[in-house]
Amino acid sequence: MRAPGRPDWAILILTAVLTITGLVAVWSASFVVSLAEFGDSQHYIMRQAIWAILGAVLMIAAIRTPYEQLRKHAVPLMAGTIFVLVAVLVVGVQVNGARRWLGFGEITFQPAEFAKLTVIIYLAAWLANKGDKIRSLEYGFVPFVVIIGVIGALIMFQPSLGTALIIFVVMVTMFWVAGASIAQMTALGVGGLLMVVILATVEGYRMDRLTTFFDAELDPEGHGFQTLQALIALGNGGISGLGLGASRGKFFYVPESHTDGVFAIIGEEMGIIATSAVLLLYVILMVRGFQIARRSPDNFAMYVATGITTWIAVQAMLNLGGILRILPLTGVPLPFLSFGGSALAAAMLAMGVLLSISRYSTRTALEAEAAPVRAVVRRRRT
Repeated sequence: MRAPGRPDWAILILTAVLTITGLVAVWSASFVVSLAEFGDSQHYIMRQAIWAILGAVLMIAAIRTPYEQLRKHAVPLMAGTIFVLVAVLVVGVQVNGARRWLGFGEITFQPAEFAKLTVIIYLAAWLANKGDKIRSLEYGFVPFVVIIGVIGALIMFQPSLGTALIIFVVMVTMFWVAGASIAQMTALGVGGLLMVVILATVEGYRMDRLTTFFDAELDPEGHGFQTLQALIALGNGGISGLGLGASRGKFFYVPESHTDGVFAIIGEEMGIIATSAVLLLYVILMVRGFQIARRSPDNFAMYVATGITTWIAVQAMLNLGGILRILPLTGVPLPFLSFGGSALAAAMLAMGVLLSISRYSTRTALEAEAAPVRAVVRRRRT
């Protein structure tokens, strides 16, 4: 392995800007509900700040760790992930009918958020080891479907369709990048679509979200309330917004205003200028992430970088699409911006891994880009 260089400063700066923006957004969007539920207007922001500090520590540690070390520990990481996901189902904390958290006293965390990263690492190692064999039925497609099935089932038992959907899209994208055939991708696409339709309609609350997406106006004070109030909040913001802290939607009009609906509060307070800036930050982050993947020094690094970038991009798209009524609501947090300690720490850790890869890929890319120039210089000298 080459000697490490500098990390991709653009990714580092984007992560910092999004995290700081998220802290400000959570502070503004949560103080009403914090005061109502806990008698302390700073309840949620203090916890988010603690998780942000933990996430920063994890990110720095990941940056300083050679990414190849992750490949050596891919199997233990996957085994640990399966164990923890099973533990959630057995002894997890149940909230609103969902069992997604492990708790130790007042401290709780959501293992599925960290599972996104460990699944990416394991699958990247598996794909790198398989090589061209992934195009075969017995060595590639069938084992891949088994991996998806095991992880998907453990997530759906919690249940969390949004998280399962994110992991599915990430894994299929990595499989495609690794060289899967058109027939394999078609089978995965058709099978995945059928499974999503079944899972989305088998539970009443998921079906309500689906019907609300198509016609929220039919039940504006019931199932359509969140969708319509989020759009109203965005509309109230106009071009420049009502001002930081001046949102009306967070006064129990926009449900989950500090988690799933935080983007609506940002739009109401800071206007379309701020929401456009947030969208631009995610686009730049996605582009830089895929550039790191393209310039990675080996296949394992390329698959990991692709998986992490796809994860953040798809999760952001699902959240923003739900708020903007482009997609049905899925209940997934907006990366870096929504309240959720586990989600924030896991995303920052993932950025650390991506930055670790960039420390090795930057030099490789620069040498590759400079090679044609050197060849021309040598020919002219001769």
